[in-house]
Amino acid sequence: RPDVLPAGDLGIVNAIQRLYRLRKRPDARRILKIGEAWRPYRSVASWYLWQSLKLEVSSLR
Repeated sequence: RPDVLPAGDLGIVNAIQRLYRLRKRPDARRILKIGEAWRPYRSVASWYLWQSLKLEVSSLR
């Protein structure tokens, strides 16, 4: 399914918070609003968001 954005997924929440430099953890409604820009490829965007978290972890090593 190419257009799924799991707004409640902790990895997605953390990645969006870091990417958009948000002070507070975004709620599902805000994540879905941000994700509208990625339609109809929100599944691909989700994958890149998850991968961005791996990059941060590997850069700490």
